[in-house]
Amino acid sequence: MSTSVPSTLGRTDAEILAWDSYVLRSPLSAGYHLSGWRRVIEEAFGHRTFYLAVKGNEGTVQGMVPMVLLASRGFGRFLVSLPFVNYGGLIADYPEERSLLETCAIEQGRALNADHIELRQQEPMDTTWASSERKVSMRLPLPGSYEQLLKGFPSKLRSQVRRAQKEGMTARVGGSECLDEFYAVFSRCMRDLGTPVYAKGFFAKILEVFPKEARICVVSHEGAPIAAGFLYGFRSSLEIPWAASDKRFNKLSPNMLLYGSVLEYACQEGFQTFDFGRSSPESGTYRFKEQWGAQPHQLHWYYWMKAGCQMPQLNPQNPKYTLAIRLWQKLPLVVANMLGPHVVKHLP
Repeated sequence: MSTSVPSTLGRTDAEILAWDSYVLRSPLSAGYHLSGWRRVIEEAFGHRTFYLAVKGNEGTVQGMVPMVLLASRGFGRFLVSLPFVNYGGLIADYPEERSLLETCAIEQGRALNADHIELRQQEPMDTTWASSERKVSMRLPLPGSYEQLLKGFPSKLRSQVRRAQKEGMTARVGGSECLDEFYAVFSRCMRDLGTPVYAKGFFAKILEVFPKEARICVVSHEGAPIAAGFLYGFRSSLEIPWAASDKRFNKLSPNMLLYGSVLEYACQEGFQTFDFGRSSPESGTYRFKEQWGAQPHQLHWYYWMKAGCQMPQLNPQNPKYTLAIRLWQKLPLVVANMLGPHVVKHLP
């Protein structure tokens, strides 16, 4: 078998079609490999992207790695596949193609003077790159109906969902018409956590590029949104990469109604797996997802580092960010929402 040297994805319809056709036929791909995410990241954040593909003799794509360059004075210069989302990474049909893509990615990193390259893989990869297994994704197999799923839940869990409904809360799933309500809850929650928030335009762009795959679930109480989740479906799996609730209403359990409603929607739409997103094992979010029956799937993040550089620690658990988190939590919401997008665009 002979393959070509990896090349950068162009902008023609034919090249984009070839790329997406491979994504749809590869069992290793995630929805974030679709070329539409290149448009989302470029237009929402202004980042440079490097989408590398290797082709066979007949010109068909047989492997790929999408990468985004993040560069700032405060956080460094690095390539990530893919930032801002849970999945991405390098996928290829054969070891030869994987090796070619690794080599080409390193050459690209060196040409850009990147400190490191990060590949977010769902499965282990045979490579000499350093690896991190700090995160798992929590996944729940879905039955044919929500009623069947409910029967398997502990009675306490079912009662918490019902309690939220008895408190007069309602839930609905929609599209871009729900964006303002989602962002009102999400931005407040991020501020309370001490985390810079994405610009609303990021979510708007996802809804624009993926109008069928992306949805929003909003839980309301007395006409006001108090919990919300952003959904993304690919093949037989529905994922909730971003979810939030207003802590002022925690005693009403809006989060329970949110997830119950999203799971009901997933069953109705015929999804076979619900992906609760990534968590650190035994953390609070891990235990919350576990109570729904979700099981951990080990994630493998691989790193190439420039000589003299160490594995990055750009995460809220890093003690060096403790003071910054505490200060951010004290910001007025309007200030946090104004400053957040300028900071978080540089954080993968």
